[in-house]
Amino acid sequence: MTRFTTRILAVAAALLLAPAPLAAQPVRPEARQDARQESRHETRQPEGRRLPADATTQHSLTLSDGRTVSFTAVAGSLPLVDEAGKLQAEIAFTAFTLPDREARTRPVTFAVNGGPGAASAYLNLVAVGPWRLPFEGTSISPSAAPVTVPNDETWLDFTDLVFIDPVGTGYSRAAGEDAKRYYGVESDAAILSAAIARWLRTNDRLTSPKFFLGESYGGFRGPLIARKLQDDVGVGLSGLVLLSPVLDFGSLQSPRHNPLGAVTRLPSLAAAGLERRGETPDPARMQAAETYATGPYLADLLRGPADNAAIDRMTERVAALTGLDPALVRRQAGRVSGASYQRDADRESRRVASAYDTGITGWDPDPSAAQGRFADPILTAMLAPLTSAAIDLTARTLNWRVPNLRYELLNNAVNLGWNWGGGRSAPEVVSDLRQILSLDGDLRVLVAHGYTDLVTPYFASKLILDQMPSYGSGDRLSLSVYPGGHMFYFRKGSRAALRGDALRLYETALAARRRGGEGR
Repeated sequence: MTRFTTRILAVAAALLLAPAPLAAQPVRPEARQDARQESRHETRQPEGRRLPADATTQHSLTLSDGRTVSFTAVAGSLPLVDEAGKLQAEIAFTAFTLPDREARTRPVTFAVNGGPGAASAYLNLVAVGPWRLPFEGTSISPSAAPVTVPNDETWLDFTDLVFIDPVGTGYSRAAGEDAKRYYGVESDAAILSAAIARWLRTNDRLTSPKFFLGESYGGFRGPLIARKLQDDVGVGLSGLVLLSPVLDFGSLQSPRHNPLGAVTRLPSLAAAGLERRGETPDPARMQAAETYATGPYLADLLRGPADNAAIDRMTERVAALTGLDPALVRRQAGRVSGASYQRDADRESRRVASAYDTGITGWDPDPSAAQGRFADPILTAMLAPLTSAAIDLTARTLNWRVPNLRYELLNNAVNLGWNWGGGRSAPEVVSDLRQILSLDGDLRVLVAHGYTDLVTPYFASKLILDQMPSYGSGDRLSLSVYPGGHMFYFRKGSRAALRGDALRLYETALAARRRGGEGR
């Protein structure tokens, strides 16, 4: 353990042990919530804070099926301090809670995006929050109006939601100039765990069932945060939902000479081929591609590119699955890269596909160039509308204005400065996932992917999860795959299917909690 990691854990412990900012004397029951909110702004707050006081607003939304959701929104920040009370960082958050007298037993979900370097606006404003920025169709325009609509698939009716921005994202900032000390696997997980604990204590929610929702690298964070909450802070999670996660960077970033990368990528390329033919990927349609990938395809890959007969077999089958030109497949010895698919699948139309979802495309800026250099039609195209929508939601709808800080939706400085650790092995959280599932017989985990995601292919997670023991009930660790890509929740059907799967996970986790430990 490094000296800095030790310091971070000390900060987390200090946050847990520090007095909670509660009202100094009894208050009337109807005024208790107001007193709690006011107490957050007492003079005991650490010096040096740059973010404004928290803002609380009330809202009511009518959804398309006639449901009405009334809720309280709090936009603000959590000050993290060291043992001496000195400010270390301010973690911005947005919380949506129902006005429920049973709030202390109502589930609460903490949502974090990935990157590293991404704010939580993706999950908040496109996936599960009460408002949604529509991204419809097969292309995204940066100049699209950043106007949100009520989200029919919000999770707010079955769990309170707290969206957290790690240091360097959104409006979250480190105190002082040394923000990079928080840009690392261990320190990041420790600080986020401390922030979750702080929110729970400040809002009297330690007795609530607690869940974690993470996307991409946020999914990688999930098992790490669950262990740190258990071991270092004293908080247990009832469930994790991991969207398009990286569970093992070793399996995700295999070099070209390692056949595993081609094996895990092929089913996603085959799903892209299905969509280009007008078909929708589903388990039945994908079965043939998955069986081929782990059978004859892997066997031919192991024979190597010098085996012409193996290349012939792979060329025929891979071209048929993906819809790519057989000559292209042959040139790559059957090992089709995601980047080549992006540019060559629709070269005749001079369109390029997103690595995050091959169903979303844009124009090739230089179609005659030998090598393609183009901005991603999803990741780059959505930066402007989603940033504007996030700022507008925070400032105008939630009345939390931060005039002197830049809002960082996707901070490349965080990503490029990330400390991945100094070990010989690539970072992975499979071992952490094993530990939390084996220790807590009530814990449930859902891993969810999109079929046409070339960034974190679903088959990589499937192969990993297939190697996990059952840990009792077979539904404690499950995989769901939906039409769409990395942000499969762009698609209404997939967004609704995710909501249904998540709701079932919450129901089974809460039932296990009520039974008091069945399966231990």
